[in-house]
Amino acid sequence: MSFDISVSGAAAEAVERVVPQLVSDLVASRITDGDPTLWGPDAEEESAKRLGWVQAVVISEPLIDDILALRDKLHAEGINHIVLCGMGGSSLAPEVITRTAGVELTILDSTDPGQILSALNDRLETTAVVVSSKSGSTLETASQRKAYEKAFHDAGIDPLERIVIVTDPDSPLDKDARAAGYRVFNADPNVGGRYSALTAFGLVPSGLAGVDIRALLEEASSISIQLAVDSPSNPALILGAAIAGTTPLKNKVGIVADGTYIVGFGDWVEQLIAESTGKLGTGLLPVVLDTTSPELSENLADVQIVRLVGSARATEHVRDGEIEISGTLGAQMLVWEYAVAVAGRLLAINPFDQPDVESAKVATRALLDSRPAPLAPAFAADGIEVRGSADVVAGQDTIAGVIDALVAQIGPDGYLAIQAYVDSHTLHQLSDLRNLLAAKSGRPVTFGWGPRFLHSTGQFHKGGPAIGAFLQITATAPQDLEIPDSPFSFGYLIQAQAAGDATVLEQHGRPVLTLTLTDATQNLATLFSAVD
Repeated sequence: MSFDISVSGAAAEAVERVVPQLVSDLVASRITDGDPTLWGPDAEEESAKRLGWVQAVVISEPLIDDILALRDKLHAEGINHIVLCGMGGSSLAPEVITRTAGVELTILDSTDPGQILSALNDRLETTAVVVSSKSGSTLETASQRKAYEKAFHDAGIDPLERIVIVTDPDSPLDKDARAAGYRVFNADPNVGGRYSALTAFGLVPSGLAGVDIRALLEEASSISIQLAVDSPSNPALILGAAIAGTTPLKNKVGIVADGTYIVGFGDWVEQLIAESTGKLGTGLLPVVLDTTSPELSENLADVQIVRLVGSARATEHVRDGEIEISGTLGAQMLVWEYAVAVAGRLLAINPFDQPDVESAKVATRALLDSRPAPLAPAFAADGIEVRGSADVVAGQDTIAGVIDALVAQIGPDGYLAIQAYVDSHTLHQLSDLRNLLAAKSGRPVTFGWGPRFLHSTGQFHKGGPAIGAFLQITATAPQDLEIPDSPFSFGYLIQAQAAGDATVLEQHGRPVLTLTLTDATQNLATLFSAVD
């Protein structure tokens, strides 16, 4: 499949106006050459150590044989189920890679005790686990690793034979895992997590699960030369200009896939865009849509629709004002990485840092250290506990009332973010709230499973424009799970993560509503009724 991009409306005007300047400034070739000066002096230090992804195909090629040899070894030992413990970029890329290939990979990117227990109880005898963390100090991943080590020990299985580590060289996890005797794959340290799809972080779990990772790299390689050339036809320059060069800026990017040729791509590119651009009070908010989402018919002036299609149509046939893109998964990943780097230059921000992600982690750690009593709810109704900002909960006594009050806080250029800190498997229906609240509010709505979104869109929530309203949904776990050698449980950890992020959002002046389901199965109908 060739790579094609078609633009119309404001996006086409932006391309016509902006791309010639990008070509004149040699932006494409300078990105490929690793020029850290493209994003200004304040970004130069960080950029100098974050451009390894442009060479990811070449650097990753030698990993393939090692990954496939390990896969064959595991298969020979009867191990046919791969679990990935990872957060953010460590899990989102393998998820879209394996789903698109139709290969099974269990993604464990949650701290919900029910979801952890479900994974631990699923085919442990024939399971191998990839523990993936760039920093080597990710709290969620470290906790998941402890849980699997205990489960393997309890089953009489040597964890050294079943756990594979992916991390940066010399990280705390790298040192600890090598000392313990684990199999370790190191990734290029000059690649940030959200740009790591075509490195060991994307390739090891996907390859072990059964994906043809050599073909994936070949897909990316097929377009790499085109992306390096300073030409008006460079698809990354076109896409970067189309999403970040409109006047006025359409600061929300609605991403919709027509059909299923690339499955789950929106969730991966959501992190890439949000965490790269959402800072210094600006940025592009990615909104993952389906083909029936209300935003597609609302004609919202601040939303740029981008469709991933099986084959791009001629420009005159593209829906008015939209962007259409077609191409293989590997090519799409590399094009979008380049395009978001271009967007960072146009927005005058550093696309490689994430200054506001740490704030939620700090708040969570403070709660884990101090272990305060839970904040009393403002009220409870029909088994749902209500907490939140004073301007949302004051004077309210019904679930419908507080939801309406939160929606009323969304400004004419605002958005609503739904954050579900629950078991995404047993409560998957919660994602249906997105379309309902988009129709109700007439504004863009995002949906994220917590805590994984803290490693992606969480950056935009705090660092981007102060135009968001936030609906947190938490749940009382019917069964908790202790974290081995830790003073707190998974149930306490996920609640602390939700409370910590709510605190930081309120400190940034964002309206927040937290609804805690005390009996999730019983409370779902009440919640949907209140929204509807």
